Amino acid sequence: MPDRFAASLTDRVYVEQVRSLYLNVVPALVMWVAFIVNFGLAYRNKAEPGLLLLGVAGIVASSTRIAITMRFRDCALTAALDRKDARRLEVLFSVPYLAFSLLLGILSLHIFLWSTPELHMLTICVVVGYCAGVATNCGQRPRLAIPSMLLAVGPPIVAAALKAEPVYIGMATIASAFVVGGIQAIHVRFETSKSEVGQRLASVSLARCDTLTTLPNRLALQEYFDEHAALTSPHRAIAVHYLDLNGFKPINDRHGHAVGDALLQAVADRLRGAVRSGDMVARMGGDEFAVVQFGIHHADEADLLARRIVATIAQPYALAEYELSISTCVGTAISTDRSVDLDALLKEADAALYEAKRKRHAKTMAMSA
Repeated sequence: MPDRFAASLTDRVYVEQVRSLYLNVVPALVMWVAFIVNFGLAYRNKAEPGLLLLGVAGIVASSTRIAITMRFRDCALTAALDRKDARRLEVLFSVPYLAFSLLLGILSLHIFLWSTPELHMLTICVVVGYCAGVATNCGQRPRLAIPSMLLAVGPPIVAAALKAEPVYIGMATIASAFVVGGIQAIHVRFETSKSEVGQRLASVSLARCDTLTTLPNRLALQEYFDEHAALTSPHRAIAVHYLDLNGFKPINDRHGHAVGDALLQAVADRLRGAVRSGDMVARMGGDEFAVVQFGIHHADEADLLARRIVATIAQPYALAEYELSISTCVGTAISTDRSVDLDALLKEADAALYEAKRKRHAKTMAMSA
């Protein structure tokens, strides 16, 4: 059976784009509150059974979306995923997302059929804000983002235009222009993201690569760090992860260098798929690798990547007639100090790796005692 991670570049780009759907749950929480406020004020104005049904259904759909994001976020961001896994996560995310978009659009249409300009103003603000959030958070998946925008904003645009009043026609025109601009921005972001992720996963644009794995070597990592550290906001941190492979030497000794080399290539391929766009993974020599993660907001982002690397490496490898298993430990150094160079961060990460391995060994000894 071929290695499940020896997938095509297209599949790995798709996995990375699906991961982006689960990055941020805060916009969903904000929209949940905005929808409740909008619905509550509308229902206070006219307590209709149909409106109540729409409001409750919208709250349920929004709550389900938030629950799914929080339930599967850790898996989406840390687990080793193939295309089938990613497709399942995308479907789980998309169903309540599209349902909420439709319910928001129908609720907005219902409100626009009333003669209450104040509620119209509030509703169009909520809808446009929702569409802006869709473009920002789902922009890497146009097949989800564009239908969601049209379902939410289409009905109130039609209702406003049918009022045949100058202000409402102007509202419909402006909202339509925003939608067209948003769709164009989504397409541009999608193509840009696809290109960036593809280049990073392929690692073909770097002239200084490790000959075996085609990963950047230490010199390329240094140059990339120097260039991008200067561009990273001082309010964000840089994380450096250092790792080596547990169990590689026995496999190399038992099965020969050809199998060992193939294993290193498979590991490199997995590491490419684990890091984000804009980050870099490099081979430092032997079975040692380093990852530089730029512009993180919180330390838990570095922890998520470290856990994703561990989970990715731990999956079995099918090489030739062998099915092999290895693991890894990761040491991480995080800094917001732009005066700290890469060598210092690598040394700190290497020390953290040594400590992680020491704790792992002590835990293993304690369990076997």
